Amino acid sequence: MDYTKIITHAWTAYDYSRPIHRITDISAMVSTNHVYKIRLKDRENIIAKLSYFGKYDHFVQDHTIINVLSNNLPVRYENLLSRALMKKDQLFFHRYLDDDIDVWVVFYRPIQIRHRLPARLETKHIETLGKEFAKFHKACHLIRHTLPHPSKDMTTDITDLLKNVDRDFKDYAEDIRKHCDRFLVNTHAINYYGFDKIPVFVDWNIGNFSITASGKFFSRWDYDWFRMSSRIVDFYFISRVVSDVGDRTSFTYNCSTLMEDRFLIFLKKYHEVFPLTRPEVLFIKEAYRFFLLNYVVREGIYFFRPDFAKQLQADVFNEHLKTMDDIFDVDRLLHALDL
Repeated sequence: MDYTKIITHAWTAYDYSRPIHRITDISAMVSTNHVYKIRLKDRENIIAKLSYFGKYDHFVQDHTIINVLSNNLPVRYENLLSRALMKKDQLFFHRYLDDDIDVWVVFYRPIQIRHRLPARLETKHIETLGKEFAKFHKACHLIRHTLPHPSKDMTTDITDLLKNVDRDFKDYAEDIRKHCDRFLVNTHAINYYGFDKIPVFVDWNIGNFSITASGKFFSRWDYDWFRMSSRIVDFYFISRVVSDVGDRTSFTYNCSTLMEDRFLIFLKKYHEVFPLTRPEVLFIKEAYRFFLLNYVVREGIYFFRPDFAKQLQADVFNEHLKTMDDIFDVDRLLHALDL
């Protein structure tokens, strides 16, 4: 599939009066999504995201919520998120659909990038990050009632996984059903559905955001796993960012990072600014279980490159789901926060 041709068609549909000079692929080459830098003949730059991951309606819905979020956040975050381009009075989306493929394109204004966190954080970085995440989550919580309502939630995602589990994961169907049932039972007991829902970006890999010299959030990009959910859904990836191993090119999704002293440092600083409740801390384990079941198992083959997806799913089935009960100790987290 010639994606640059699709990008060209999409831009022509958006504004044929401004011709393209060149298109450069700037994708991370980890997922099936593609990101392009468009250089127009008028010397302006535009970012194009091309995706066929998930459902088109969800793609439109997520980017619509993100655009409202970018406009409604307090002034401190006015440049944090890249705004999608509009045509007339609506966000512009281009859908390319034929017998072989269903592809969607959205255009963004380029976003500025400041400083990146180091691959392995020092204690001072973790403490600052804890406070900064709490402030950002607090700002999202403040405006949560102004955002469009999503059509998907965790239950619908788990239900979608169970629909075709025998067809798609025949060898592991029993284990998947068991963990889906545990998730549904445990979240009901915790009363997750009574939690406040805010925008969460889930994937907080250090390659997805930049900070100021003082450690404040400056810009955030890569919205592939965006959703409206509990703030706790962000915590697993945060534990990976602050982990002792740090950022790495070879990775797996184990839960041991949630038990590190370094994550406790983060939690304590976060808790000082935007206090967590006991049920929310109990939900950390279920948010991790959901991450494995939804993003790695259900959507992995559509999101990750095939070689990555195969290995990551094998890790989930053969290791992570089997060991999470032994590794994760919620009492350790509760004790650290005096809950």
